[in-house]
Amino acid sequence: MNHFFSGEVKMLRCAIIGATGYTGAELARILLRHPRVELTALTTRQEGRIPLRAIVPSAPKDHPLEVRKFSFPEIKKKADVVFLTVPHTEAMETAGKFYRAGKIVIDLSADFRIRNASYYEKWYGVKHKEKGLLREAVYGLPELYRESIQKANLIANPGCYPTGACLGIAPLLRDRLVETDSLIVDAKSGVSGAGKKANPATQFCEVDENFYAYKVNRHQHAPEMEQVLSEVAKGAVHLTFVPHLLPLNRGILTTIYLKKRAGTRVADIRKSFERAYEREPFVRLRPEGEFPALRDVQGTNFCDIGFTTSADEDEVIVITAIDNLIKGASGQAVQNLNVRAGFPEEEGLIG
Repeated sequence: MNHFFSGEVKMLRCAIIGATGYTGAELARILLRHPRVELTALTTRQEGRIPLRAIVPSAPKDHPLEVRKFSFPEIKKKADVVFLTVPHTEAMETAGKFYRAGKIVIDLSADFRIRNASYYEKWYGVKHKEKGLLREAVYGLPELYRESIQKANLIANPGCYPTGACLGIAPLLRDRLVETDSLIVDAKSGVSGAGKKANPATQFCEVDENFYAYKVNRHQHAPEMEQVLSEVAKGAVHLTFVPHLLPLNRGILTTIYLKKRAGTRVADIRKSFERAYEREPFVRLRPEGEFPALRDVQGTNFCDIGFTTSADEDEVIVITAIDNLIKGASGQAVQNLNVRAGFPEEEGLIG
C-alpha cells in the first residue's frame, strides 16, 4: 500500500476531476460527509470558478472549496486519491498521468473496464491511448473483486447496468446452477444515467409520459457484463441485453432470465445468493417471490435482489434494483476507496 494509507495520515486527500456532472456532484456530496476524507479539489473544463453550493446545495455556506478549471500540477500537489468523472474516451490520458505520479486513481468512465483493447475500441469507437495500463486496472465491483481492489492503484469503477446485472447473476454462474448460453438482461434506467450532456432523446418532452428501449443488443455495457460473468463462470458467457429509459430521475430495475441446469433446486439458488452476499454490507436479498422496487434503493448504495422460478421451474427470474448514481457510480466509487484504504466499507455511505 502507498505511504498515505499509513497511520501517519488521519485524513485522505481526494480530488474530483469533472465535478459538475451528475456523478461528480453526487460524489462530492458523499465525500463531504466522509469522516476520513478531506475533499481538497474539484475541477471542471469551464472557465471561471463555481461555488461549491452550486453543485452540492447541502454544503455549508461558508465552505471555502470551489470548482476550478483543471490543472494537473495543482491536483498533483493537493490529492492522494483522484476520482475521474469525465466522459468515456476522455479519461484514459488523465488517468495515466495521475497513475504515473503515484496517485490512486478511481475512474468512473469506461476507459479501463474492458481489458481487451480491441473490444474497447470496437464498442467505444476510439483508439485506446493507455493500453499498457489495462493490465494494471482492477474492476471495481467489491463484491466480486475485493481482494484485488485492496492492492490496486487504478480502479475501474463499473458501469451502472453491469452492477445490477452482475450482482444478480454471478453467484448462480459461479455455483454452476444456470446455463451460460441463455442469459437475458432486461434493464430500465432513470434519465440521469445518460449524463448531463444535452441530448434530444433525453429532453423533458421526449421522456415525460414515455418509455422506450434503446441500443438494443448494441449497448456498450454488454461486453463489460460478458467479461465479468465469463471470469466468474470460468468460460465464455454470452447474453442478450436490452436497456430501456424510464421517465424518472434515478434508479435501475433489472430483470434477468436464466435457464436452470438439470438438478438445480430452488433451495440451491437461495443458498447460492446467501453464501455470496450474507456478509456484504450493500447487498440485500429478499425472500423468494418478493421483489425490490426503485423506491427501496434510491438515495442509497444498496443493491436489492429478489428471485423466483417459473411455473415449470426450468427458468430462474432474478430482479435487482440499484440507484444508478450511487451504487451504479459515485457510491460504489467511495466503497472502492474504503476498500483500498482499509476504511470500514460503509464509511460515508450509511447514516
